[in-house]
Amino acid sequence: MAQERDVTNQQVSELDEWRRRIDLIDDQLMRLLNSRSACAVEIGRIKSALGLPIYSPEREAWILDRVMRDNPGPLDPTAVRRVFERIIDESRRLERIAASGHVDEPSQPGTDDNER
Repeated sequence: MAQERDVTNQQVSELDEWRRRIDLIDDQLMRLLNSRSACAVEIGRIKSALGLPIYSPEREAWILDRVMRDNPGPLDPTAVRRVFERIIDESRRLERIAASGHVDEPSQPGTDDNER
């Protein structure tokens, strides 16, 4: 027999408050990720001017080692690594675009980037 759970207004309010906090953090993350991406664009331009390759495995390994080592938790080091691998992949993509001299406006949701 399943027990019914009494959900109080206080619990719903608490849930809503935690969700608002996550929304604020997501806003901060978006600003930080876009700031980091702007740095990657500039790095791509500089690497192009210097004739350097976009892919820098030593630098990427250093970043991953550092974030895993300095991670205070509660994310485990493997989760942090996966998140930063994705961030680095996107940064490398932006560097390639910048190095080619074709930095476009960000695509809008629901549009096909191939149509540009």
